[in-house]
Amino acid sequence: MPKGPVNLLRASKNQSVVPWYPSALMTDTPMQADAEIDATGLVCPEPLMIVRNRVREMASGEVLHIVATDPSTGRDFTNFCRFMGHELVSAREQEDRLEYWIRKG
Repeated sequence: MPKGPVNLLRASKNQSVVPWYPSALMTDTPMQADAEIDATGLVCPEPLMIVRNRVREMASGEVLHIVATDPSTGRDFTNFCRFMGHELVSAREQEDRLEYWIRKG
């Protein structure tokens, strides 16, 4: 594993990607969610904009489950939650899919 962060947009297939979210968030068990978004195949900024619009419609405390394939979503969703007062509850990576659970603040 490389030392220090890896540029997620330029990581090669043979290079490990260091996630932008704390490893404590990584889980093997899916969480219950109040809403879901499938952002597979979409690239930045589309997943973030879709999540932003969906979260605006949700009630405080509800959980949104997102499935994505763009590696930059880890950084995007982490910063989105930090800036907007939401909580990135959990994240996991399975093969080519990235999954996130965000609780609206």
